[in-house]
Order: sequence, then structure tokens, then C-alpha cells
Amino acid sequence: MSVSATARIRAVAGRRGRTVLPVLESEGPLALRRTRSPDPDRARVTVVGAMSAPLGGDRLAVEVRAEDGARLAVDAAAATVALPGATPEAGPASYDVRLSVGEGAELHWLPEQLVSAAGSALDLTTRAELAPTARLVLREEQVLGRHGERTGRLSTRLTVRRAGRLLVDQQLAYGPGAPGGWDGPAVLGGHRAVGQLLLVDPAFEDRPPAPRLLGPTAALTPLAGPAVLVTALAEDARLLRGVLDEALEDLLKEPKAPGRT
Repeated sequence: MSVSATARIRAVAGRRGRTVLPVLESEGPLALRRTRSPDPDRARVTVVGAMSAPLGGDRLAVEVRAEDGARLAVDAAAATVALPGATPEAGPASYDVRLSVGEGAELHWLPEQLVSAAGSALDLTTRAELAPTARLVLREEQVLGRHGERTGRLSTRLTVRRAGRLLVDQQLAYGPGAPGGWDGPAVLGGHRAVGQLLLVDPAFEDRPPAPRLLGPTAALTPLAGPAVLVTALAEDARLLRGVLDEALEDLLKEPKAPGRT
């Protein structure tokens, strides 16, 4: 039996710079828990899987709103594993992530890896709407197949708009049924872990980071807006996370333009 579920988070700026969570709604396999944050001014929510999901035919969604001035980090307790449905007639599962970040607000969207198990089919869509002064840190990682198995079918789409204007819109597809060449030397080249890190920061408008390679299979690319995108391939999830973590650490150390913090 397929499951339809939507989890909702709303963060607002409270007194003394603290962020409060007036909405924290769990549903179905998506259980939300407020967890301790290393930054007392930034609220933290952890997504905890309450059951195996997504399975074929499931319709899951997470909605996150960081209102003006709020600071929020959302992470996960474990990797998400896409699994086959009970019957082929169930069709692909879908996972829809909707993010909204207001004026002067900051959102860190840092889920764990998404693992595409053999025989599964999943469509992942991430959409973000940002105010002109919003700040976003977004990490997505996909692992194509569990250890020793082939990947399932996985399609992903990331769309980000800032002040109503398109900042990035990209779509990728892997596994059975994907366009030919997805595993060839021009795309994955045999790697089984792929990820990206997007950092949107108004401070980059005056002084964007320079484009550069981050090793043999990763690159940093400034976007046409105050943002940079890091894309990376690796042999496994551990190596991929290391590349993205190092890139984020370096980006957070980038010098700011005069008059900005």
C-alpha cells in the first residue's frame, strides 16, 4: 500500500535573536525532532525515518519555511533508502522538498545521503524560493546502489529562485531507463556517489569565489547571482562527504566584501 505524507517546518525569529518553531508537523514515515544546535541562535530540526520509505508508489514531501530573520538548520538521522514497491504497478515513488527563506533569514538544508537501491524508482524534486537577502546552504548526495548491487532508477531536479528570478535549474537521471551515457566517461565515469553543494549568500554579489577544481572529480562554479555550486563525484559516500565538507568549510572562510559580515 502506497503512502502519502507531508512534513512541515516553520521557523520564525523570536526575542533576543533566538529562532522558534511554531510549526513542527510530522506525518507518516517523516518524523521531525527538534535537536540541540551548536549555535544557540539557530534552531535545528532532525528528520527521523519512522518506517521504511520511500517505497514504489509513495508520495512524500517536506515543506520548510524560514521566515524573515529566522535561522534554521535541518538535517537527518540516517540515510534515506529508496526501495522497490510491493508490485511493479505501484510505479515510481516521489519525494518533493519545498524550501522558502525570507528576508535576512538563513536555512541550512543538510540531509543525509539518498541511496537508490536496485529495483527502486524515485523522482526527487527540490525547489527553493529565496528573498533577496536570504542565505541558503544546501547539500544533496546520491549513492547509486547499496554495496555490491546495481542502482535503481533515480531522477533529481533542483530549482532555486531568488527574488523571483531563476538562479539554478538542473535535472539529472541515473539507472535503468535514464538517457544513454549516464554511466559513461562524460558523466559518472564509473563512480557511484554524486553530490552537490549550493551556497547562496548576498555577500557574493560583490566578491564571488573564483571558479576552481577541487581535486580530479569536483569543481566549484560561481552562478549568475550571489551563489556558488560545487559538484562532485566519488567512489563512495564517505569520500563524497569529505569533498563537500571541505568545500563548505573553505567557502565559509571566503573574505567578504567591505561593509558586509
